[in-house]
Amino acid sequence: MMPTPPLSADPAERKEVFSSEELAQVDFTRVPRHIAILMDGNRRWARMKKLAPMVGHWEGAEVLDHIVRAAVQLGVKTLTVYAFSTENWNRSDSEIESLMNIFEMYLLRKKEMMVREGICLDAIGDLTRLPSRVRSAFDQTRQATRNCQKINLILALNYGGRDEIRRAILQILERNDEKKILPEELTEHYISQFLDTKRWGDPELFIRTSGELRVSNFLLWQLSYSEFYVTDVLWPAFAPKDLLQAVIAFQTRQRRLGGG
Repeated sequence: MMPTPPLSADPAERKEVFSSEELAQVDFTRVPRHIAILMDGNRRWARMKKLAPMVGHWEGAEVLDHIVRAAVQLGVKTLTVYAFSTENWNRSDSEIESLMNIFEMYLLRKKEMMVREGICLDAIGDLTRLPSRVRSAFDQTRQATRNCQKINLILALNYGGRDEIRRAILQILERNDEKKILPEELTEHYISQFLDTKRWGDPELFIRTSGELRVSNFLLWQLSYSEFYVTDVLWPAFAPKDLLQAVIAFQTRQRRLGGG
């Protein structure tokens, strides 16, 4: 069995992530309040360095700390990251077990840091399929961070966009059994109230690492009007400067809802 690398207690210490010169490039009146990130490329990064795939996943977990702190300094209020998809269950049993170990350790060992940094943890997806030890670790950390207010960190765990829509339809059907829903009541806003993301709204900016040009079943409803930013950087190599460039690129765009 490969030894598990330790997750550092506070890898970035407490110094500011960005310099004043870097922040001068940002229009803080136009920072996206909600950013979604598809963190792709952990295994490719490990292969390029001739390392075991799990080392890439461990490194990816560490990178998330830096990106969350960078997002806080930029004024982002919600960061939703794709951590484990419904399709990821198709991977080998050994890789799934290792990923669950990473989730459990990350949640427990980062709890105090999240409280100290003002990070409010939550999740989207169907968590019922996760091992009880992972659900317990998540519940502990979510409870400990419930009053934190600097940023919401939303982990997409056992999440799939199609599955989310399916689960939303089931809830609407159950509601209809209790009280018939009129056709005119079934608006986009009404449907949105049954999605996992209802408390945080839709992301204004979607970032995908590793250069792939697809959304991979992530936030299919919510990304309808999001700005897309794709980078060839693999997730373990993704740095705060890359997040900064994504935000700056977002601010150069003229957002047109509905096209045209």
